[in-house]
Amino acid sequence: MLLTPFLHQCQHQPDAQALQEQNRRVSYRHMLQQAQSIAAALQAKGIQSGQPVAIYLNRGIDAAIALFGVLLSGTCYVPLDLKNPIARLSFIVADAKVHAILGSGSTPDWLDESLWLDITSCSEAIPTPIEIPAESLAAILYTSGSTGQPRGVALSHRAILAFTTWAAGLLALTPADRIASSAPFFFDLSTFDLYAVLGAGASLHFVPAGVTMAPARLSAWLSEQAITGWYTVPSLLAFLTYKGNLAQTPLAALRFLIFAGEVFPTPALIDLAASLPQTALYNFFGPTETNVCCYWPVVRERLVAEQSIPIGLPAAGCELHIDTETGELWVRGPTLASGYWHDGRVQSFLNAQDWYATGDRTSLEQNEYRFHGRLGRMLKCSGYRVEPAEIEAVVNAIVGVKGCAVIGIDDPTAGQRPALAVVLEADMTIGVIRKTLSRQLPAYMQPSRYLVLEELPRLANEKLDFQRIRVLTEAIG
Repeated sequence: MLLTPFLHQCQHQPDAQALQEQNRRVSYRHMLQQAQSIAAALQAKGIQSGQPVAIYLNRGIDAAIALFGVLLSGTCYVPLDLKNPIARLSFIVADAKVHAILGSGSTPDWLDESLWLDITSCSEAIPTPIEIPAESLAAILYTSGSTGQPRGVALSHRAILAFTTWAAGLLALTPADRIASSAPFFFDLSTFDLYAVLGAGASLHFVPAGVTMAPARLSAWLSEQAITGWYTVPSLLAFLTYKGNLAQTPLAALRFLIFAGEVFPTPALIDLAASLPQTALYNFFGPTETNVCCYWPVVRERLVAEQSIPIGLPAAGCELHIDTETGELWVRGPTLASGYWHDGRVQSFLNAQDWYATGDRTSLEQNEYRFHGRLGRMLKCSGYRVEPAEIEAVVNAIVGVKGCAVIGIDDPTAGQRPALAVVLEADMTIGVIRKTLSRQLPAYMQPSRYLVLEELPRLANEKLDFQRIRVLTEAIG
């Protein structure tokens, strides 16, 4: 199962440090003991093998232990974003059909008290050992959905382990490594942090909240902690490059940086590579459904400011195919998710040829894959997938809105930002829409621009003219 490498480390180096958050440190032995107590409490609550369990904890030591407790109990975890509006959290809890929710302290007002399990109340205990097949679900990660609601991507033990085993080998992780962790657990980047790192016996160091917004403090923290590796998003690394005072902050221990989730502007990558000449850089690529299907070890001599960088070679045993008609990248292989979770079961997302169609337009040039944007409308905002249809569904449900359209505006710090064009009734205001969206959607889905129109522009076939909407929206920027 997914935790087998971690359990091996617990046996062979139980007193080594596994986790650090601020001044709190946890050994492999202590992490296992606490995770076992949570697993035993879930079993005592009657939760059956394979059933989803939600995690309502902020990223950090307690949440990591809770995730491992869920896996030890034979169930699968559904990490929740505590910053999400209650309406969105309630939808995910209901859609996932969770059988328990792990948290700390008293039950939040919006939750069914019978589902709540306070991890601080779990007594020390050993769970009943569970035989976990490789195809059993380990996690359900909710992303923005084109249907207008969040959509759960169901990841098996096999899929996550295939990626993390490959990644640990690629990066040559050892118990001497000290890896920074900034990815939320509902983000697929976290699978590297949790399972590749701890499976290799290394220590995981949680980047303190707020430090990522202060790049000089971030670089100082990376130096003080002697961090050897970090997997994060390009926008954060670009921010670090230009504002992190790297010239005066030696990061001598930093062996590697991995980035994924959005396009890294080549000029910023050139500057990062120059600032950290001894650090290996890797571009990982793939939607949550594939985790990582492509990778490119950055070759500094090949970086040209006017050219995008490759997404590189097939990763982790994945097979890649480019559809000849559309240029769409199709993927199959061991890291592929089991499907989408809906109504208490997994639904396949494979096409008629048994491939996963990513929606990404790619090409193969000199044996390297290159990314040329999305075929559909999906945006990438600070590493998060954002389906415009989900924002539009919320806006169109507001009384006083006659129609709307969401597009993506390029943003050098976040990749893209949503922008909203809207047609309103006479007594309706943008302020009402802002207030509604703040209650129902996470911060990264909030429109950065608003454009009020008398009517939405349309093409001759009556479809929305998104290109015209883009021109109008960019004109007000």
